[in-house]
Amino acid sequence: MTAQHQALAVARTVDEVTIASRRADGSLGPSRIIWAVEHDGALYVRSVNGPGAAWYRGTRTRHEGRISAGGYEDDATFVDATGDAALDDAIDRAYRDKYRRYSANTLDRITSSQARSTTIRVAPA
Repeated sequence: MTAQHQALAVARTVDEVTIASRRADGSLGPSRIIWAVEHDGALYVRSVNGPGAAWYRGTRTRHEGRISAGGYEDDATFVDATGDAALDDAIDRAYRDKYRRYSANTLDRITSSQARSTTIRVAPA
């Protein structure tokens, strides 16, 4: 199983993944727990607190880091996935489907325009 397939398999079964971005000096920043969804064979994450969140700003430095969940851990690349309304709508649906048992307020935050502006595809390094 490739790293991408393994990451997707884990993300399907857990609610939360942990991401640590790589700093300019190559070290890893603090890990943050976030929600992740699959769409069309790729793994996506968003910042519920928008572009001001520290973990999201960290992904902008080198676009590299680590992802872990459910015993899986590997280096990752963070690829901007913003600006495509159809993709954003599909990812919104994926969040609403996967996390439907959470409050509407929480789902509204992860599908807000502020969160949509931070959509990242997580790819193997």
